[in-house]
Amino acid sequence: MRDKVSLLIGGQVHQDWQSYEIDSDLMTPADAWRVELGLRNGEPPPTVRPGAPCEVRVGSDLVMTGRIDEYEHEISKGGHTLSICGRDGAAVLVDCSAPIFVAKLTSLSEIVAKIVRPLGIVKIRIDAAETLLREKINVEPGDCAWEALRNVAEANGLWPWFAPDGTLIVGGPDYTRAPVATLVMRRDGKGNNVESLRRTESIVERYSEVTVLGQTHGTQAQLGKYNLRGSAQDSGVNWYRPKVVVDHEADNAAIARGRARKVISDGRIRGFGFVARVTGHRIGENGPLWEPGQRVHIVSEPHGTDGVYFLMSRKFIGGRDRGAATTLTLKEDGVWTLDAHPHKRRHRRGRNALTGAIIDLGPQ
Repeated sequence: MRDKVSLLIGGQVHQDWQSYEIDSDLMTPADAWRVELGLRNGEPPPTVRPGAPCEVRVGSDLVMTGRIDEYEHEISKGGHTLSICGRDGAAVLVDCSAPIFVAKLTSLSEIVAKIVRPLGIVKIRIDAAETLLREKINVEPGDCAWEALRNVAEANGLWPWFAPDGTLIVGGPDYTRAPVATLVMRRDGKGNNVESLRRTESIVERYSEVTVLGQTHGTQAQLGKYNLRGSAQDSGVNWYRPKVVVDHEADNAAIARGRARKVISDGRIRGFGFVARVTGHRIGENGPLWEPGQRVHIVSEPHGTDGVYFLMSRKFIGGRDRGAATTLTLKEDGVWTLDAHPHKRRHRRGRNALTGAIIDLGPQ
């Protein structure tokens, strides 16, 4: 089988799983994997232990670098099984506290390095057109490393995630990339290439207007400011649904406005999308693997949809007892992390995507 899922642990390759799942989601802090193997007469390798570094591959393609989290070895009348699960490099940031430090007039790259390098993460890439200089950053005892990293990234309209080779990237999507594939579902079945396609809509976390309240500490040169605010609207919510967020990390009006836009965009992301299931793990027979961040064209007659959507997450599933398949979660294009890259051209919005737009109300 060309696209066998394999684990590289302690210099040894392990594969031929009874079942496997490999998750990657841009909105979830740590990507995860789980495999299960039936053992008849063999013994688990001594190198397969919690904490062991590992690589996850599909065929020859690297999809994740991290460590083993949990290990289960079960012997019963019905069988002899070994289950292993793990996460990528974000796991240590989710599980552990951030280093304690106070910094003033510090760049994003310097803050990120102070948070993650003491926890063993040395490969870092800031992928953004521009970033803000923070007047003050204060990481206190007990603060979660991932939360500290996420806060400074969001203040710049960005988001952190890990590349397959273990590089921490702080950036956002490139909405100028061409769609990598077209998913088709027609009533007569001609040209259909999806096993299933589900559309979801919700109003639960959408707001007509979001206001973020912040503050900045005083310095020797100037007094502190305690009435900082930034607001944004979702013109697609046509009745009054306000949200006020108090954010002590928003130490200037630009950061407060960015956070307000982020809350609005997150609500639109959660409020609309498609979930597709396709055969195999690649785009076409010999194409690249599906991965979050790709843009995908959907043509669905039953849903009345013909447009481009953003691939937010994907899950590889398969094993001896079932064929290889991939679940794709697609969201409204051009909405997630709005400020990461300048928009060079118009997005082809999907027909029947959410109405309205995100409106920055400017300085308050």
